[in-house]
Amino acid sequence: MIDFFEQFDPVTQALIATLFTWGVTAAGAGLVFITKVLHQRVLDAMLGFAAGVMIAASFWSLLAPGIEMAEQLGQIPWLTAVIGFMGGGIFMRLTDRFLPHLHPGLSMDKREGVKTSWQRSTLLVLAITLHNIPEGLAIGVAFGAVAAHLPSATLGGAIALAIGIGIQNFPEGTAVSMPLRREGMSKGKSFLMGQASGLVEPIAGVGGAMFVMSMQGILPYALCFAAGAMIFVVVEELIPESQRKYENIDLVTMTTMLGFSVMMILDVALG
Repeated sequence: MIDFFEQFDPVTQALIATLFTWGVTAAGAGLVFITKVLHQRVLDAMLGFAAGVMIAASFWSLLAPGIEMAEQLGQIPWLTAVIGFMGGGIFMRLTDRFLPHLHPGLSMDKREGVKTSWQRSTLLVLAITLHNIPEGLAIGVAFGAVAAHLPSATLGGAIALAIGIGIQNFPEGTAVSMPLRREGMSKGKSFLMGQASGLVEPIAGVGGAMFVMSMQGILPYALCFAAGAMIFVVVEELIPESQRKYENIDLVTMTTMLGFSVMMILDVALG
């Protein structure tokens, strides 16, 4: 797999990787063609797994390499990490505050962001799109960092990040398409709405790669920024959504740990 990616420039690598993660989102949305109902316990477990993957990716693939890179570039590692990490969280908080969206399973009176007359389906897609912005950005930054030829940024690590994010994108596509299908929307339209939430990842990925390649000094900040944005999504969205039903908390906890373990294995093995 590494040999395949090596023949492309970092921007193209980021595009290929994020097209993969979008494809997995579409695969998750495609469950509507198989079933109209997905048991809440299964969906909660899938969301817990996704949270674990994102937590592990935030540290192993983004924060730790960012700290190492800051040291290699002569920066103050802890200061770079804090500025980047908190910057990512603040960016996502502002996006969450102003972007109209509605989380799966909630009624329209619980929608967030600025007031709008947009339909429920559009708001559901925007909620998952909000998750996918930092994921695409993280992949793009990871591949862009490889072009700097610093020891802390490896192609294997970037590929591991893309695989991990791809895996956890499956339940995110399902989380959009399945509620729409239950509400009476056709299979085809439910699928299209579900996969649409992942289209932002190639855009964010290519943009992230191009940005960091043009400014090497900002690479550590960008990696830590992506980590902070992903942790925000986990704490603000994935964990609360997966634990709405109290009886599923133990299951969600274990699948979160499983997701963390899978991402850790991927990063250590490939990175």
